[in-house]
Parts: sequence; C-alpha cells; structure tokens
Amino acid sequence: MKKLILAGMLLCGLTGIAQIKMPAPSPVQKISQDFGLGKIELTYSRPNIKGRALLKDKSELAPLGQMWRTGANAATRLYFTDNVMIGGKLLDTGAYVLYTIPGSDYWDIIINKGLNNWGTDGYKESEDVVRVKVKSIKLNDWVETFTMQFVNIAAESTELQLLWGKTAVNIPMSTNVKDRIRAQVEKALSADAVNGNVYSSAANFYFDWEKDYTKALNNAKKATDANPKAYWLFLLTAKIQKALGNKIDAKASAEKCISIAAEAKNDDYVRMANELIKSL
Repeated sequence: MKKLILAGMLLCGLTGIAQIKMPAPSPVQKISQDFGLGKIELTYSRPNIKGRALLKDKSELAPLGQMWRTGANAATRLYFTDNVMIGGKLLDTGAYVLYTIPGSDYWDIIINKGLNNWGTDGYKESEDVVRVKVKSIKLNDWVETFTMQFVNIAAESTELQLLWGKTAVNIPMSTNVKDRIRAQVEKALSADAVNGNVYSSAANFYFDWEKDYTKALNNAKKATDANPKAYWLFLLTAKIQKALGNKIDAKASAEKCISIAAEAKNDDYVRMANELIKSL
C-alpha cells in the first residue's frame, strides 16, 4: 500500500513539473509583409547577446566566416506567395530557409531548400538557390536582441534588414509588378462594360506608373463622368493637368475638388487641393 502511495506522489510530482511553462530563451517571431502583388512571411528565433562575444573570429555568437542559421534553434524560414528576385535570381513561390556567413565587411546571403534542417544541420550546398554578398553596416546604437524586419518598402522593391549588436545587413529583394498591372488595366479597359472604378484605376496607373499623362487624363475624365461627386478624382485630374502644363484647367479641377470635398466635410482634400493651386 505504501508503495502505491509513493508511486502516486511521484507521478503527481512529475505531472506538476511537466506543466511548468517558462519563456523561451530565444522567442520565435513571425512577420507577414505585403509586397508587390503577394506577401513575404518570415519565421525566426531571436537570441539575446547577454554579454557574449558576437561577430568576431571564433566568437560564441555568429562567428565570422562560419555558416549561421541567422537566428537560433530551427533554420530561419522565408515563404513567398509571389515570385521575387534576390541577387539577380528569380525565386518561385514557396518556402525556403535563410543562412548567412558573416564577414567583417561583407556577408554571404544564402537561400536554401533545406526546409527540414535544424539550424545548419543537414545543410547541402546543392540545395542553394541564391548566394549573394551584401555589405554590412556599422550602427551607432546597440541592438541586444537579434532583429529582422522589412524596410524601404516600395511597390517593386524592399530590403530584409538584419540587426544585431552594432551591425546591420540589408538584403535587397525585388518583384515585377508594373507589367502585370498594365496587363490587368488593358484587359479591364477592353471589356464590353467598363465601370468608373476601372477608369479610376487606369488613370492612377497611367499617372503614377507609366507617366503617360494623356492616357491618364482621358481615363480620369471618364472616371469623373461616372462619379461626379468623387472629389478625390478631381484632385487626381488636377495633378495630371498640372503635369501636362495646363495650369488653367488644373486650377479649375482643384477648385471643383474643393467645392465637393467641402460639401462632404473632407478637410484633407480641401487642404490638398488648395496646396496644389498654390503650386501652380
């Protein structure tokens, strides 16, 4: 009977220990960043320096000249829902792992297919899809926790930034959006029935992307005809007319924007239209 009681107490003790939860030393972070016509998802673990040697010859953390999992624990993972370019190489959609080889001035950036790798264990050079060198940057401020983030995000370009200690590395990425948007615009405009929203999107595309102000104005006119209360379209029209050098028409369109926006109680567009008039 005593043995049964002791066994029960031991089991309860083990069960209690198994239920204890503590913070991970290198917590996982997941980032989802919209980019181009898709998104990039990043999953990595974030170690702290805690006074240890970092980015030095034979240092405990990320030693120079040695392959690094670019974080802690499992290999850092990138997932692309749309094609991207890294180092002049086109990557198909899907998941990859990110390795780096830190250097004093340049880092080797490696995109690899080894999704089942634990850290660098299991790494095969034959599974590399990208290898590119990127210059490292010296920081003024100290970054204790290893950090990755997307910066300088534009329509067709961005950078994946690595920060640790007093070092930063920016990995450039790009995508082709313009050609695909143009194809969508042309297809939509050639439909049997075209609504005002299509003309509005076309006007914005030809103005912002193509710089074809004649096409932009033609579509903006059709968009305002379809939606005569759209003050934002009259401001776009004024911008296009200004780009064409037609200051008189640009002022008239801006004044139309002010009139409709004031009626709609949208002070921001009233302000922007007034600023445009002052710039003529």
